[in-house]
Amino acid sequence: MDKKNLYINGNWVEANEYYELKSPYSQEVIANVPLADKSHVEEAINAAHESASIMKKMPAHKRADILLKVSALLEENLEEAAKILTLENAKPIKAARVEISRTAQTYRFAAEEAKQLFGETIPMDAAKGAEDKFGFTIREPLGVIAAITPFNFPFNLAAHKLGPAIAAGNTIVLKPASQTPLSALYIAELFERAGLPKGVLNVLTGSGGVIGDLLVSDNRVKMVTFTGSLEVGKRIKELAGLKRVTLELGSNAPVIIDKVQDLDRAVNKCIQGSFAYSGQVCISVQRIYAHEDIFDEFLEKFASAAQSLVIGNPQDEKTDISALIHTKEVTRVTTWIDEAVSKGATKVLGGELYNPETLLPTILKNVPRQTSLCTLEAFAPIVFVNPIKDINEAIKEANDSQFGLQAGIFTDSIQTALKAARELESGGINVNDVPTFRVDHMPYGGVKNSGLGKEGIKYSTEEMTELKFVSFTS
Repeated sequence: MDKKNLYINGNWVEANEYYELKSPYSQEVIANVPLADKSHVEEAINAAHESASIMKKMPAHKRADILLKVSALLEENLEEAAKILTLENAKPIKAARVEISRTAQTYRFAAEEAKQLFGETIPMDAAKGAEDKFGFTIREPLGVIAAITPFNFPFNLAAHKLGPAIAAGNTIVLKPASQTPLSALYIAELFERAGLPKGVLNVLTGSGGVIGDLLVSDNRVKMVTFTGSLEVGKRIKELAGLKRVTLELGSNAPVIIDKVQDLDRAVNKCIQGSFAYSGQVCISVQRIYAHEDIFDEFLEKFASAAQSLVIGNPQDEKTDISALIHTKEVTRVTTWIDEAVSKGATKVLGGELYNPETLLPTILKNVPRQTSLCTLEAFAPIVFVNPIKDINEAIKEANDSQFGLQAGIFTDSIQTALKAARELESGGINVNDVPTFRVDHMPYGGVKNSGLGKEGIKYSTEEMTELKFVSFTS
């Protein structure tokens, strides 16, 4: 068991109180983690505020070099980082390695963006009376950015906030999820080794209610970037005032399966999209709408493939599915399953517990609209498959949601694909793939209650800058 400290102004700071961090799988205590209080938040914001002038003056090539060094350090220490991830959030070790590799790539993307923060020239003579003027824009850092990250991808989703912030010349106060503080503290160590100046990155662990509210409401913080629940996102928006805000708030992602020739491909993609990391992914497949002509065949193959997934210890190389992040999540989801069945749904597979922390892969069919499983975000290894008559019905069902982060459609028809691309109410549409597909340089962000703003390194970096216009008169 390891005792951790806060990271403030380049120093490792002890707290007055600590909490015991437990492994979601074994329930063993794995670390004592500091609970930051109001004074620590003040120190962290002040350190970030004071170091903002250093970052603003730092040349782009130096910012890029630091990010590249962090990327290289992650690759050198991939196994160590993956084990930390598996220990604190029960992500199967083979999936943890993939996240660390992606995180290293994300920091490389950020390093490239540090050198590509271009402005543009403005044709001033397009306006009468401005013929003697020359205009151009430049991008400047905002200053202090508060980054609040979730438990499910603690390395990579932190990179989507830290990487662009540093690329743009900002400073950061990072608040990781209470269940995954070890990854955030580890990445702070790597940034320290990479030569990031003191005060540029500060990591506060502990209560979101204490730390988050103070960060969001402080006038020295110029932007809040948050990934997490809708409820918390709404509160951040209320507290933030005129601050810039980026919110990624989840989804209950739909997939449409048209009458495709290669049904096996759709099945295999949906297995990965539905059950990767036990469904604890914002863009995990939750709702599948399959054409009635292929519905029975798809469901049979889908259930058979799900049955072959390996459930067990996340440290086992063969494990596909392990514990949910907390036992209360198991209780919540099993209640949703019971509710759906009581309202007419049919259980096709699973619905039972492997152990008190782990839900078996679960598939239901004919789930009614008025159920939690259809209207809310499950964040668990559970998916339903409902039949549809045609693409119009499929799009209507897919759009009947308060969310709209990403959606997928499998079809052999270019006309159907284009219709879906036009009409699906979602921030991203993946044709012949599941909504769970994401690479780290693409634009990523939702509509409706799935959030505000875009992530993806280029887009985040621009969000974290102020566009300044300059004109010269000859």
